[in-house]
Amino acid sequence: MTTCKVCEDPLTLQVEDEETEQLQSVPDDLQLPCGCHFHWQCLLDQSTEVAISLKCPSCGTQLAANAAGPSATNPFPHSSPNVSIPARYTSEGGVDENLDILPTITEEAYLAANPEARPARAYHVMCAEGDVEGIIELLRDAEQGDGEEPAMAAPQLIRYQDPLANMKSGLHLAMERGQEEVVWLLLWMASTLPAHAFPEAAVQAAQAVGIQRLDTSPPEDIRALRDGRGRSAEDIAAEMDGVWAALLQAGVLHPGV
Repeated sequence: MTTCKVCEDPLTLQVEDEETEQLQSVPDDLQLPCGCHFHWQCLLDQSTEVAISLKCPSCGTQLAANAAGPSATNPFPHSSPNVSIPARYTSEGGVDENLDILPTITEEAYLAANPEARPARAYHVMCAEGDVEGIIELLRDAEQGDGEEPAMAAPQLIRYQDPLANMKSGLHLAMERGQEEVVWLLLWMASTLPAHAFPEAAVQAAQAVGIQRLDTSPPEDIRALRDGRGRSAEDIAAEMDGVWAALLQAGVLHPGV
Protein backbone atom coordinates (compact mmCIF):
# COMPACT_ATOMS: atom_id res chain seq x y z
CA MET A 1 0.00 0.00 0.00
CA THR A 2 1.30 3.44 -0.97
CA THR A 3 1.71 5.79 1.97
CA CYS A 4 2.41 9.48 2.52
CA LYS A 5 6.11 10.35 2.29
CA VAL A 6 5.81 12.68 5.29
CA CYS A 7 3.69 10.88 7.87
CA GLU A 8 3.84 7.36 6.37
CA ASP A 9 0.10 6.87 6.89
CA PRO A 10 -2.29 5.53 4.22
CA LEU A 11 -3.39 8.11 1.66
CA THR A 12 -6.89 8.56 3.03
CA LEU A 13 -8.69 11.13 5.13
CA GLN A 14 -11.32 10.56 7.79
CA VAL A 15 -14.43 12.69 7.24
CA GLU A 16 -17.87 12.67 8.80
CA ASP A 17 -20.72 11.39 6.65
CA GLU A 18 -23.42 14.08 6.51
CA GLU A 19 -26.26 11.56 6.69
CA THR A 20 -24.99 8.99 9.19
CA GLU A 21 -22.62 11.32 11.09
CA GLN A 22 -20.16 8.44 11.14
CA LEU A 23 -16.53 8.69 10.05
CA GLN A 24 -15.62 7.32 6.66
CA SER A 25 -12.38 7.10 4.71
CA VAL A 26 -12.01 9.11 1.50
CA PRO A 27 -8.99 9.36 -0.82
CA ASP A 28 -6.41 12.06 -0.12
CA ASP A 29 -3.58 11.27 -2.52
CA LEU A 30 -1.40 13.99 -4.04
CA GLN A 31 1.12 12.55 -6.50
CA LEU A 32 3.98 14.80 -7.60
CA PRO A 33 5.68 14.56 -11.02
CA CYS A 34 8.51 12.56 -9.44
CA GLY A 35 6.07 9.87 -8.35
CA CYS A 36 6.14 10.59 -4.61
CA HIS A 37 2.79 10.63 -2.81
CA PHE A 38 1.62 12.95 -0.02
CA HIS A 39 -1.49 13.90 1.86
CA TRP A 40 -2.59 17.36 0.70
CA GLN A 41 -2.00 18.96 4.10
CA CYS A 42 1.28 17.13 4.63
CA LEU A 43 2.68 18.69 1.45
CA LEU A 44 1.31 22.12 2.36
CA ASP A 45 3.20 21.82 5.64
CA GLN A 46 6.37 21.67 3.50
CA SER A 47 5.39 24.74 1.46
CA THR A 48 8.28 26.99 2.44
CA GLU A 49 10.88 24.43 1.38
CA VAL A 50 9.09 23.53 -1.85
CA ALA A 51 8.36 27.15 -2.87
CA ILE A 52 12.02 28.11 -2.57
CA SER A 53 13.64 24.99 -4.05
CA LEU A 54 10.89 23.67 -6.35
CA LYS A 55 12.09 20.21 -5.34
CA CYS A 56 10.26 17.25 -3.88
CA PRO A 57 10.72 17.35 -0.10
CA SER A 58 11.15 13.57 -0.10
CA CYS A 59 13.39 12.60 -3.02
CA GLY A 60 14.79 16.02 -4.00
CA THR A 61 13.70 15.80 -7.64
CA GLN A 62 13.18 19.09 -9.48
CA LEU A 63 9.44 19.52 -9.92
CA ALA A 64 9.10 22.42 -12.35
CA ALA A 65 10.75 23.62 -15.53
CA ASN A 66 11.44 27.22 -16.64
CA ALA A 67 12.07 28.25 -13.04
CA ALA A 68 14.35 31.07 -11.97
CA GLY A 69 16.05 30.60 -8.65
CA PRO A 70 15.27 32.63 -5.55
CA SER A 71 17.06 35.88 -4.81
CA ALA A 72 17.67 38.04 -1.78
CA THR A 73 14.88 40.38 -2.87
CA ASN A 74 12.43 37.71 -3.99
CA PRO A 75 12.60 34.42 -2.10
CA PHE A 76 9.41 33.17 -3.79
CA PRO A 77 10.01 34.07 -7.47
CA HIS A 78 7.77 31.48 -9.08
CA SER A 79 4.85 33.67 -10.15
CA SER A 80 5.51 33.40 -13.88
CA PRO A 81 2.69 31.74 -15.84
CA ASN A 82 5.37 29.58 -17.48
CA VAL A 83 6.23 27.92 -14.17
CA SER A 84 4.02 25.22 -12.69
CA ILE A 85 4.07 22.04 -10.64
CA PRO A 86 1.56 19.69 -12.26
CA ALA A 87 0.29 17.04 -9.87
CA ARG A 88 -2.32 14.28 -9.81
CA TYR A 89 -4.74 14.65 -6.93
CA THR A 90 -7.25 11.98 -5.94
CA SER A 91 -9.84 13.13 -3.42
CA GLU A 92 -13.44 12.59 -2.41
CA GLY A 93 -14.48 14.63 -5.44
CA GLY A 94 -12.62 12.47 -7.95
CA VAL A 95 -9.30 12.66 -9.77
CA ASP A 96 -7.66 15.83 -11.07
CA GLU A 97 -5.02 14.65 -13.52
CA ASN A 98 -3.24 17.95 -14.07
CA LEU A 99 -3.57 20.18 -11.00
CA ASP A 100 -1.06 23.03 -10.78
CA ILE A 101 -0.24 23.16 -7.08
CA LEU A 102 2.43 25.88 -7.30
CA PRO A 103 0.08 28.85 -6.65
CA THR A 104 -1.22 27.19 -3.48
CA ILE A 105 2.28 26.21 -2.35
CA THR A 106 3.58 29.73 -2.95
CA GLU A 107 0.68 31.33 -1.07
CA GLU A 108 1.11 29.03 1.92
CA ALA A 109 4.85 29.71 2.03
CA TYR A 110 4.30 33.46 1.86
CA LEU A 111 1.70 33.40 4.63
CA ALA A 112 3.92 31.21 6.80
CA ALA A 113 6.64 33.86 6.52
CA ASN A 114 4.18 36.77 6.76
CA PRO A 115 1.24 35.73 8.98
CA GLU A 116 0.12 39.34 9.28
CA ALA A 117 -0.77 39.21 5.57
CA ARG A 118 -3.67 36.79 6.08
CA PRO A 119 -6.26 39.50 6.87
CA ALA A 120 -4.75 41.70 4.15
CA ARG A 121 -5.37 39.03 1.52
CA ALA A 122 -8.90 38.55 2.85
CA TYR A 123 -9.37 42.33 2.51
CA HIS A 124 -8.28 42.11 -1.14
CA VAL A 125 -10.88 39.42 -1.83
CA MET A 126 -13.53 41.68 -0.29
CA CYS A 127 -12.42 44.63 -2.45
CA ALA A 128 -12.69 42.50 -5.58
CA GLU A 129 -16.11 41.15 -4.60
CA GLY A 130 -17.58 44.47 -3.47
CA ASP A 131 -18.05 43.36 0.14
CA VAL A 132 -18.19 46.80 1.78
CA GLU A 133 -19.57 45.49 5.07
CA GLY A 134 -16.81 42.90 5.28
CA ILE A 135 -14.14 45.53 4.63
CA ILE A 136 -15.48 47.77 7.38
CA GLU A 137 -15.66 44.90 9.86
CA LEU A 138 -12.13 43.75 9.01
CA LEU A 139 -10.71 47.26 9.46
CA ARG A 140 -12.47 47.65 12.80
CA ASP A 141 -10.99 44.34 13.95
CA ALA A 142 -7.56 45.61 12.87
CA GLU A 143 -8.04 48.81 14.87
CA GLN A 144 -9.04 46.91 18.00
CA GLY A 145 -6.44 44.14 17.67
CA ASP A 146 -6.36 41.29 20.17
CA GLY A 147 -2.57 41.02 20.20
CA GLU A 148 -2.61 37.24 19.83
CA GLU A 149 -1.16 37.15 16.30
CA PRO A 150 0.96 39.54 14.21
CA ALA A 151 -1.36 42.02 12.55
CA MET A 152 -1.28 45.09 10.35
CA ALA A 153 -2.76 48.37 11.49
CA ALA A 154 -5.77 49.59 9.52
CA PRO A 155 -3.76 52.12 7.43
CA GLN A 156 -1.34 49.35 6.40
CA LEU A 157 -4.21 47.04 5.52
CA ILE A 158 -5.89 49.65 3.33
CA ARG A 159 -2.70 50.27 1.34
CA TYR A 160 -1.48 46.65 1.28
CA GLN A 161 0.01 45.55 -2.04
CA ASP A 162 0.08 41.81 -2.70
CA PRO A 163 3.44 40.45 -3.94
CA LEU A 164 1.64 37.30 -5.10
CA ALA A 165 -0.79 39.31 -7.26
CA ASN A 166 1.55 41.60 -9.17
CA MET A 167 1.66 44.16 -6.32
CA LYS A 168 -1.95 45.19 -6.75
CA SER A 169 -3.72 47.12 -4.00
CA GLY A 170 -7.34 46.83 -2.96
CA LEU A 171 -8.08 49.91 -5.06
CA HIS A 172 -6.54 48.27 -8.15
CA LEU A 173 -8.75 45.21 -7.62
CA ALA A 174 -11.90 47.24 -7.05
CA MET A 175 -11.24 49.19 -10.25
CA GLU A 176 -10.68 46.01 -12.27
CA ARG A 177 -13.91 44.45 -10.99
CA GLY A 178 -16.04 47.58 -11.37
CA GLN A 179 -16.77 47.87 -7.64
CA GLU A 180 -17.67 51.57 -7.46
CA GLU A 181 -18.93 51.50 -3.88
CA VAL A 182 -15.61 50.04 -2.72
CA VAL A 183 -13.68 52.59 -4.77
CA TRP A 184 -15.44 55.51 -3.07
CA LEU A 185 -14.95 53.90 0.35
CA LEU A 186 -11.19 53.51 -0.19
CA LEU A 187 -10.86 57.03 -1.55
CA TRP A 188 -12.75 58.35 1.48
CA MET A 189 -10.47 56.54 3.90
CA ALA A 190 -7.06 56.81 2.27
CA SER A 191 -6.82 59.66 -0.23
CA THR A 192 -6.40 63.41 -0.13
CA LEU A 193 -9.47 63.93 -2.32
CA PRO A 194 -11.51 66.80 -0.80
CA ALA A 195 -14.81 65.85 0.81
CA HIS A 196 -16.78 68.03 -1.62
CA ALA A 197 -15.59 65.85 -4.52
CA PHE A 198 -17.44 62.79 -3.19
CA PRO A 199 -21.02 61.89 -4.11
CA GLU A 200 -23.36 62.80 -1.28
CA ALA A 201 -24.53 59.19 -1.06
CA ALA A 202 -20.96 57.97 -0.55
CA VAL A 203 -20.32 60.50 2.22
CA GLN A 204 -23.58 59.67 3.98
CA ALA A 205 -22.85 55.93 3.76
CA ALA A 206 -19.40 56.39 5.30
CA GLN A 207 -20.67 58.65 8.06
CA ALA A 208 -23.58 56.32 8.84
CA VAL A 209 -21.19 53.52 9.82
CA GLY A 210 -18.69 55.83 11.52
CA ILE A 211 -15.90 55.57 8.94
CA GLN A 212 -13.38 58.34 9.57
CA ARG A 213 -10.91 59.69 7.04
CA LEU A 214 -7.28 58.86 7.75
CA ASP A 215 -4.72 61.62 8.10
CA THR A 216 -3.26 61.05 4.63
CA SER A 217 -0.29 62.90 3.17
CA PRO A 218 0.18 63.08 -0.63
CA PRO A 219 2.84 60.31 -0.68
CA GLU A 220 0.44 58.05 1.27
CA ASP A 221 -2.50 58.64 -1.08
CA ILE A 222 -3.86 55.24 -2.16
CA ARG A 223 -4.26 56.62 -5.69
CA ALA A 224 -0.47 56.92 -5.94
CA LEU A 225 0.11 53.18 -5.48
CA ARG A 226 1.35 51.40 -8.59
CA ASP A 227 1.18 47.70 -9.35
CA GLY A 228 3.97 45.50 -10.69
CA ARG A 229 3.35 46.86 -14.19
CA GLY A 230 3.66 50.45 -13.01
CA ARG A 231 -0.09 51.14 -13.25
CA SER A 232 -2.05 53.34 -10.88
CA ALA A 233 -5.78 52.88 -10.30
CA GLU A 234 -6.30 55.76 -12.73
CA ASP A 235 -4.33 53.87 -15.39
CA ILE A 236 -6.50 50.78 -14.92
CA ALA A 237 -9.64 52.89 -15.22
CA ALA A 238 -8.36 54.34 -18.49
CA GLU A 239 -7.91 50.80 -19.87
CA MET A 240 -11.52 49.78 -19.22
CA ASP A 241 -13.37 51.26 -22.19
CA GLY A 242 -15.53 53.85 -20.49
CA VAL A 243 -16.55 51.90 -17.40
CA TRP A 244 -14.97 54.59 -15.24
CA ALA A 245 -15.46 57.49 -17.68
CA ALA A 246 -17.27 59.72 -15.18
CA LEU A 247 -14.58 59.35 -12.52
CA LEU A 248 -11.80 59.89 -15.05
CA GLN A 249 -13.47 63.02 -16.39
CA ALA A 250 -13.91 64.37 -12.87
CA GLY A 251 -10.24 63.70 -12.14
CA VAL A 252 -10.96 62.07 -8.78
CA LEU A 253 -8.61 59.16 -9.49
CA HIS A 254 -5.62 61.40 -10.10
CA PRO A 255 -3.23 61.66 -7.11
CA GLY A 256 -3.01 65.18 -5.77
CA VAL A 257 -6.51 66.24 -6.79
